[in-house]
Amino acid sequence: MPSCLSNQRAVRHCRPAAALLASLAVAGLATWSQTGRAATLPNSLQVDQDGTVHVPAQSVPPSKFLSPEGKAYLAEHLQKVREPEMLVQHNGIPPLLADYLARQKKLFAVDRQETTIGGVHAWVYVPTQGISERNRHRVLIDLHGGGFSGCWPGCAELESIPIAALGRIRVVSLDYREGPTHKFPAASVDVAAAYTELLKNYPAHNIGIYGCSAGGMLTGEAVAWFQQHRLPAPGAVGIFCAGLTAPDRGFGGDADYTATPIGEARIQALQERSSPKGATRVGTAYFDGADLADPLVAPAASREVLARFPPTLIISATRGFELSSAVYSHSQLVKTGVPAELHVWEGLFHGFFYNPDVPESRDCYDVIVRFFDHHLGN
Repeated sequence: MPSCLSNQRAVRHCRPAAALLASLAVAGLATWSQTGRAATLPNSLQVDQDGTVHVPAQSVPPSKFLSPEGKAYLAEHLQKVREPEMLVQHNGIPPLLADYLARQKKLFAVDRQETTIGGVHAWVYVPTQGISERNRHRVLIDLHGGGFSGCWPGCAELESIPIAALGRIRVVSLDYREGPTHKFPAASVDVAAAYTELLKNYPAHNIGIYGCSAGGMLTGEAVAWFQQHRLPAPGAVGIFCAGLTAPDRGFGGDADYTATPIGEARIQALQERSSPKGATRVGTAYFDGADLADPLVAPAASREVLARFPPTLIISATRGFELSSAVYSHSQLVKTGVPAELHVWEGLFHGFFYNPDVPESRDCYDVIVRFFDHHLGN
């Protein structure tokens, strides 16, 4: 059937198709009518007046669009996240991620150096084959995931190693302060300190910042912090496995009820945790006492803050519990005119790209590398 393009010839071709669709719709309505009265849809869904939908128990198989490796990976993940011991960190590396890190180190050759930048402990990753000529005066900052409560160095390595190697670029991963010992805005202060130091050797438009999960949130918070403290915006940022909203029930939105259970096989993110005043708050000690409406916590709360964001890459997955926040954040950035890209991987879950042997992860690495290569220096 010809595509419905915006010209008169295409319109003539599309009219028969439109008529066919209309007749099918009428036929469907006729099927649902009984003795002249409209019938309810033939399922057990209950819809309240406020739009709340009561969904009956159902089985959700892996997406047919996943690669064979992706399907096996999903099944493995859903089983492992149900085992509490898989999430207990050993020297900053939970068993859930240990095999992926070992595999990355075999696949991607990088040299790692421990250092301090602006008073912040950091690891610097440089591709063994050398930094490309194009990237000699560029640098990326990685802000690791871990719920503002750990996963250093595990998550930092998983997010830095493949990008440094494949992009042939220097990646600086910051060991920023976390909860419960430290509170907001300690991490933002650390990022700003390291960023200020790097500005001595790199122009702002040649610096990119990215992170996954808590690191994705912190990336957005850091940009807002830079604005308040009159630091220049970086050349581009990547908000992965997160959005620019403050989480209250999970990351917020439909994903709390749809993507979360089928991507994590647990409902921890749905448990409300109340402050002494009864207000729902972030489920991590790092944000204790913080105002969730503050743009320094949730940049999406301020259109003015969003309008000053650099080009932004947002990455999520259809089973990622951050999906709604990612989609909403992208739409708000676009409204303000910010060049923003949203990439959502079908059938996968929060932080899926830590596993380098899945084709979808390799595709994700390529998107990240191309995005920063395109925007840094412009």
